[in-house]
Amino acid sequence: MAICDRRKTINRGALEENILAIIDASEAKDSQDAHDDRIAFLEAVRATSIVSESRTQPSYKICQAVFKILRIEKSLELIITSYQLLNELDKCFPRVYLSGIDQLESTNKHMTELVVVKEAWSPFIFSLEIASSERGAAKDAEGLLDSSGFLILIQYLADVADENTFQSCDTKSLGKMLLFQYLVNILEGDFIPRKTMYEETTNWILLRESLLNMLLVSRKINFKSLMKDCLTIMCKLYQICIGFSDDVVCPDNSVSKSTKKCDVAVEITSLEVGKNTSIAVRKLLNMIMELDTCKNKADAQGCTTRADGVRTPLVEIILDELTYNNDILQPFLQVFDDPKLKLEVVEQYFWKYISKPSVRTRRSNGSADDTTFIGALKCFSNVTSTRSIIKKIGTEEAQLLLVHGFQAYLSVPSRQYPDEDNSHGNPESRSSSVIDICKNMISAFKSLRTAAEHMEILLCSKEALFMAATILSVNS
Repeated sequence: MAICDRRKTINRGALEENILAIIDASEAKDSQDAHDDRIAFLEAVRATSIVSESRTQPSYKICQAVFKILRIEKSLELIITSYQLLNELDKCFPRVYLSGIDQLESTNKHMTELVVVKEAWSPFIFSLEIASSERGAAKDAEGLLDSSGFLILIQYLADVADENTFQSCDTKSLGKMLLFQYLVNILEGDFIPRKTMYEETTNWILLRESLLNMLLVSRKINFKSLMKDCLTIMCKLYQICIGFSDDVVCPDNSVSKSTKKCDVAVEITSLEVGKNTSIAVRKLLNMIMELDTCKNKADAQGCTTRADGVRTPLVEIILDELTYNNDILQPFLQVFDDPKLKLEVVEQYFWKYISKPSVRTRRSNGSADDTTFIGALKCFSNVTSTRSIIKKIGTEEAQLLLVHGFQAYLSVPSRQYPDEDNSHGNPESRSSSVIDICKNMISAFKSLRTAAEHMEILLCSKEALFMAATILSVNS
């Protein structure tokens, strides 16, 4: 048996050497033959690791070679092929995953274990010390990204997100966008199983050791600057590629028209890649907000240490950016579609400008509204308070926040509602709450119309009001 295993190891090693020889032969060359060799290399890796029935996990060197093609290649075919291959490899050979464990039959219990393959290849390097002997010296880590490299990539994409720059995109820009998408996929694949396990065990160490947390706590990056760039990329690319606003991308300068600076293949690809890059940024922001929530919980339980560092919660950075840059409010609310997190942003935005409710005491006869979306809606119940709010926020901004908050509220599963503790598992209470919020929504817009007589009702506002009226008529 040992001889068999040894033979398999030798055969696998010989096969990998042959595959690597293909890419080594084209090293430092930029010709059609070199291009063909690299395509052959990627196909060989896919054949042995993905397609083959007896597929084998590729070595560190092979993964690094594929990743290097994604990072430095100028050919659109090679960039896309290497990107797709890296994602396929990550799905087939995950670095972090959950594994079910069956306990003794007598207990009839099923437990979950977090499996972390420490020796697996990763595109990130957060230390110059590399433990694995297969990886060799630190100089062999060429092509991997540390925190500063990730920051530089984000800054580059923020420049690409400019409308004029995007119109003259090239394969380098597409390669950078696909590189970012792949890195977010890696961060997500590492974070999601850890978060799932954390929710079961409340073991903060699981998330502390996540790639996402290690990336963000690095002193090599300015977290606020990084997040502001991310918001710029997400909103601007969404505007360019989706075109949800009336004045986005002038038809005469549309990126769909062929230009001398951008060949047809790159131009056709750029819109899809740009849209997916905006979505990838959204995924990254979602994960960071979830990490912040978990960290706050761990901190309240005394599980964090000084080594975890202190940084501004992402929600606060988002609120500041939305406050001082109204141009991104609408695209942000449009593209940031996680209802639970969006509702949190809308609530905090409102309560940043609405006077906080009085604190209820033992002698209080009534119950004060808490700082939730329902509480914010009730602040629009009379004209006086509504005028006070729109002086600080603006009528159009108030409409957008009300509409998206209303939609998010209806979309969040009832078990996740932070403001309905008494309605968990109670369908009647949940239904009553929805009816109340619909009534408050209609009342809020009546107050808005009275407070701002010349206000133009946005199309999304009309749709939300129609939805609220429909819900009320069905439940009447």
